[in-house]
Amino acid sequence: MKILYGVTGEGMGHAMRSRVVLEHLIRAGHEIEIMVSGRAAAFLGKRFEGVNTIHGFHMILEENRVRPGKTLWSNVLKGVMGVPTNITAYFDLISAFEPEVVISDFESWTYYYGRTHRLPILSIDNMQVIHRCELPAEIIEGNQVSFQLTKAFIEAKLPSCAAYFITSFFRPPPRKDHTYLFPPILRPEILAAKPSAGEHLLIYQSGPNAALQSALAATGVECRIYGMRPGITEELREGQLRFMPFSEETFIADLASCRAVIAGGGFTLMGEAVFLHKPMLALPLEGQFEQWLNAKYLEREGYGMATLTLDDPDVLPRFLERVPAYAAALAGYRQTDNSEILGAVDEFLYKAATEPR
Repeated sequence: MKILYGVTGEGMGHAMRSRVVLEHLIRAGHEIEIMVSGRAAAFLGKRFEGVNTIHGFHMILEENRVRPGKTLWSNVLKGVMGVPTNITAYFDLISAFEPEVVISDFESWTYYYGRTHRLPILSIDNMQVIHRCELPAEIIEGNQVSFQLTKAFIEAKLPSCAAYFITSFFRPPPRKDHTYLFPPILRPEILAAKPSAGEHLLIYQSGPNAALQSALAATGVECRIYGMRPGITEELREGQLRFMPFSEETFIADLASCRAVIAGGGFTLMGEAVFLHKPMLALPLEGQFEQWLNAKYLEREGYGMATLTLDDPDVLPRFLERVPAYAAALAGYRQTDNSEILGAVDEFLYKAATEPR
C-alpha cells in the first residue's frame, strides 16, 4: 500500500517510536511518504528516504519549566515563516504520491490530508490516553485545569480516526470505541540490551538544572548525566558527577547497567526504564499534564517516584532508599518485543486495503 506517515517533532520519542513502525512497514513492502517536523526530521531523514520536513509546534524549556512566552513567540515566528513550506510540501504530496492510508503519530498535516481525501487514518501515540481512557481521580486531583486543557487539545488534534493505537506501560480502561492499548514501542537497541545491576545513576535532563545538580552532588553516588551540558564533545567530571556527551550506544549501555534513572516525565525513556526494570525518579515539566500523568502512573504502579521539585532535600535520599522496593515491583513487568502492536498495524492495513469504504 501507499502510506502517508506523519510524525510530530515535539520530543524525540515520537520519532524513535515511528522509526520502529516505519522499518516494519518497509520490510513488508509498503511505499511510504513521511511528513515530520523539528529534530525528528533529522533523525528520520538519516534512516529513510521520502522524508518531508514541515513546521510543527515546539516548546522552549528552562530549568525544567515550560516558558510560555518564549514558546508562543518562537512558534508564531517560525510558524509564519514555515506555512508556505508546509503548503508546498502538502500539495506536492497530493500530486506526486496519492496515498491510500494515513498513519499519524500526533501529526496534523497528514491527518488533514486523510480527512480531506476520506482515507482511513490510524493514530499511533501515547497522548490519546488522556482523552480516550478513564483516568483515576487521584491522577487528576490538583491538576483539573491542566487536564481539561490538555484533553481538549488532544481531542481537537486528531478526531474521528478509524482507530487509535495507544502505547502505554499502564492500562487504564478505554472510554471510547476504536481505542486499543499496547505496550510501549521499543527501539531494537533497547530490546537487545542486557540489564545488569550497576551502582551508578543514569540522569537525563534537557539543559541545565542547578537544583538537580546540587541534589545529585549531595548523594555521593556516581552519576552519569546526559543533556545537562548541551554541546559538550567529551566527558566532564566534577567529583562523582560525570557529564556525558551524547552517544546513543553509550547512553543505552549506561541505562541498561544503572542502579536507577532520574529524568523528566517523557514517555519514551520511562517506557525503556520500565522494560529494563530500572527504578525511576520522574521530574515532570511544570505545566505538562502528559508528563505528570506518566510520572504519577509510574508511582502508582510501584515502579518509581514522581516529584515536581527538589526543594525538599530528602526527596532524592528517600527515592534511593526505596529503589529495592521499586525493583521488586518492576520484576513483575513483562514485555518481550513489539509484535503485538506491529501485528495490529498489519491487520489495520489489510482491512483498509480489502474492505469497502
